[in-house]
Amino acid sequence: MRVMVFVKATKDSEDGVLPSKELIEAMGRFNEELTAAGIMQAGDGLKPSAQGKRVAFDGDGRTVIDGPFAETKELVAGYWLWEVRDMDEAVAWVKRCPNPMPGPSEIEIRPLYEAEDFAELFD
Repeated sequence: MRVMVFVKATKDSEDGVLPSKELIEAMGRFNEELTAAGIMQAGDGLKPSAQGKRVAFDGDGRTVIDGPFAETKELVAGYWLWEVRDMDEAVAWVKRCPNPMPGPSEIEIRPLYEAEDFAELFD
C-alpha cells in the first residue's frame, strides 16, 4: 500500500522560518530509518506558499493565482511517499517521527489510488 504523508504547514513554515540544526539532524535520522526499512520512496520539504502558484480550472479557462495562500492549516509544508503494509504501519511510523515544527503540528496520511482501484471500470 502506498501512502502520501503530508507535513501540514504552520505559521512558522509559511513565514519561511527554517528548522533548527537539531531538527534537521533528527529528521535526517528518521529518513534514514525509513529508507533502511524499505518504507520511504520520496520526500522533501516545500518552500512557503508565497513562492508558489495555483492554476484554477473552469472548463477551458485557466487562471493563475499567486501565493501566499490563506488558511495555513490547509497547506502542506513537506511530504513523504511511503510503501507500507497497511494504514496501521503508516501510523506507527508517523508516531515515531520527530515533531517537524518548532511548535504544535500535524501530519496527515492519505492512501494513493492504485490501478486495481479502477479495475471494475475496465471489465
